[in-house]
Amino acid sequence: MPQLPDDLDAVAVRTWCSLALEALGRERAEIDAINVYPIADGDTGTNLYLTVESAAAAVEAVFAAHETGATAPATADAVRAMAHGALIGARGNSGTILAQLLRGMAGVLADGGDAAHLRRALTRAADAARRAVAHPVEGTVLTVAAAAAEAAEGGESDLRTVVHAAYAGALAALAKTPEQLAVLGRAGVVDAGGRGLVAVLGALVETVTGQAPVRGPRTAHGKAPTPVDGGSVVGLPVGGTPVEGVPAGGVPETGVPAGEGPLDCPEDGVAGPAFEVIYLLEAGDEQVARLRTRLDALGDSLVVVGGDGLWHVHVHVDDAGAAVEAGVEAGRPYRIRITHFATESGHDLRVQAEPAQRAVVVVVPGDGLAGLCTEAGATTVIARPGEPPASGELVDAIRRAHAREVVLLPNDAALRHTAAAAAEQARTEGVRVALVPTRAAVQGIAALAVHEPDRGFDEDVVAMTAAAGATRYAELAVAERQSWTMAGICQAGDILGLIDGDVAVIGADVPATARTVLDRMLAAGGELVTLVLGEDVPDSLADALEEHVREGYLAVDTVVYRGGHQRAPLLIGVE
Repeated sequence: MPQLPDDLDAVAVRTWCSLALEALGRERAEIDAINVYPIADGDTGTNLYLTVESAAAAVEAVFAAHETGATAPATADAVRAMAHGALIGARGNSGTILAQLLRGMAGVLADGGDAAHLRRALTRAADAARRAVAHPVEGTVLTVAAAAAEAAEGGESDLRTVVHAAYAGALAALAKTPEQLAVLGRAGVVDAGGRGLVAVLGALVETVTGQAPVRGPRTAHGKAPTPVDGGSVVGLPVGGTPVEGVPAGGVPETGVPAGEGPLDCPEDGVAGPAFEVIYLLEAGDEQVARLRTRLDALGDSLVVVGGDGLWHVHVHVDDAGAAVEAGVEAGRPYRIRITHFATESGHDLRVQAEPAQRAVVVVVPGDGLAGLCTEAGATTVIARPGEPPASGELVDAIRRAHAREVVLLPNDAALRHTAAAAAEQARTEGVRVALVPTRAAVQGIAALAVHEPDRGFDEDVVAMTAAAGATRYAELAVAERQSWTMAGICQAGDILGLIDGDVAVIGADVPATARTVLDRMLAAGGELVTLVLGEDVPDSLADALEEHVREGYLAVDTVVYRGGHQRAPLLIGVE
């Protein structure tokens, strides 16, 4: 069992970001489904996920820079990276506010991560987020953040008590949001942004205590959750033991079955502005103050967060051009994103050619496979070693494909949540997206081989899914250190043969290990072996393995591809 942190050091911050991303990945669809304020556009969960994804990636980059060192990064470096990553990757109203919350916390946690610092961090975060919103509204994530900070205040206590109290306070405030905001009460749901913040705080509880708060029972459709015994709606940790200082109960639920989509509940029946405008802005404090005034006159849902010369601007307006022009006058806007709420197509307002009917977007581990897939008509995203693509990259690839229907092949089990978030975002832009859960590049190749754009979409997706599922996959890797595996103890420098994601063979060299892996896989049968060679692997290895298959397994064909610069020296598929 990993040692629990006594304060929020860099490792704990990294863990928190990872757990928060996992939690939002699980709850993204349900949070999207209750998104009714300020615009019922069904993307709050996805926006929060993308924002935390950017924060987590920034923290991982800090750790990657320290891989060769004996110590972990400084806490200040980790929390500042978290805040900066959230700022530059913030999506939507909710993501922008969360970025400011994390920035407010980072300003305090950079000086220390004990209980006292965390209490001050939560308070500063709530105050900073409220100041960033032009017209704060109660019953939103701002209310939940303030309640978490207030609950964490008190006498001297340890870190675990503080995070438990903050989580309980957030849950209690979330349960009351339908009473504070009429649109939520009419829809029978809690605030979506607040629900996302509760997930993030729940990840903090798990980071500090080692126990994840579990979700309580679902409420009836269309009904807001009822507090237990007139008290707060709260959560239980794993195992059912009540959180310290927290009465038993259930986490506020959506009241909307997953998959039903957002409810159409505009506030007071009045339609809002037509466009959402978001951009990063390099500008000074005085220029940003004037920008706030100008944007406030142009529209609503204005949130401007950041500082030290870099700002994230979010506003809903009818005149998108004027909002961007205001940014130009204030400084240098970039990463400009304009969404039309009526069509939700809005990453680009330029006139484009008629979209194709169907396309395939595939993630590949190297340049060689990228060329192969491109020749087959697919749009590719390269996952370079140690640099998995973010959801935004996958969304951009779906847009580049410019088709009404898209089949997405992530080719990595670790990209499951990332790909799901990208697919959901693309669907809000009017693209029909099917996610085929390929776990390796060779499964993606098999799926792409049976793709037929002229047949029905569902039929094509079923055929591609079946082809991927019928392909067992393996890869060779070099052990970096001594460790336990399912095949025994390996030493640094050993060649590992992973079959379907688990270490099955430990060998001394690539050729012998590859032959053993092939024999293990072909023992269960097969008709086609696919070999994908890394950049530095000689052609002679492919020739030797082809001969091995030909001599030992009748009627089994072998195809060989050059993968280019990829993480594994050899990828193997058997179908």
